[in-house]
Amino acid sequence: MKIAIIGHGNVGGALAKRWAQAGHLCVIGARDPKSDKVIDLIQGANGVSATEVKHCVRGAGAILVATPPDAIPGIAEEIGDVSNSIIIDATNSVFKKPEGYDNGLEAFKALTNAKSVVKCFNTTGFENMENPDYNNVKADMFLAGGNKEAKALAEQLAKDAGFGEVYDFGGDDKVALIESFAMAWINLAIMQKYGRGMAFKVLRR
Repeated sequence: MKIAIIGHGNVGGALAKRWAQAGHLCVIGARDPKSDKVIDLIQGANGVSATEVKHCVRGAGAILVATPPDAIPGIAEEIGDVSNSIIIDATNSVFKKPEGYDNGLEAFKALTNAKSVVKCFNTTGFENMENPDYNNVKADMFLAGGNKEAKALAEQLAKDAGFGEVYDFGGDDKVALIESFAMAWINLAIMQKYGRGMAFKVLRR
C-alpha cells in the first residue's frame, strides 16, 4: 500500500521506516522535500521517499498526519481531493487545537473529502514506534473513530509497525478521551520523569 505521511518529525519518520520494512511504500509530504532534515530521514531507508505535501497524497490508500494540530487547516487546503484515502490522525489537541475545532479528527472530517478519518498513533512516544518490543512483550496501540473500515486499516498498520494488540476506544465521541489517554503517557513519561522508555500494555483475564 502507498502511505502518505504528512509530518517528517519523530513520529512520522519512525512509522515511515517501520511500514517500509513491512513492505509498504511510504511517501513523506514536506514543504521542502529537499531539506537536510528530510534527506537525512529518507537516506538509506528503502521504500521511503519524499515530495511536496500536495503530491504525496495522490494514490495513497492511507494518509498519516503527524503534525501540530494547528497546522491541520492548512494541510486540509493543500491536499485537495482525498476522496479515495483514509486519514489517520496522529495529532493531539491537548496543548493546541486546529482553529475552530476541538480536535484533528473533527477538523479533517469537516475540511476534507477523505473517505474516512480515524484517530491512532497518538498515545505513545516515537521511541515506541521505533521499537515497540519490551523483552518480547509488544506494546499495545489504541484508536478511536466512527468508521469500521478506517479502524481496520489503522489496526493492521499498527500491527505492521510491530505493536501487539490494538484496542478500540469507541466512536468519534471518544476522541477527547483517547487524547486524554495520550496526556497520561506524556504526564508519566515526561512530567513525572519515568522516562520515555515506557509503554501501555492491557492485561485481561
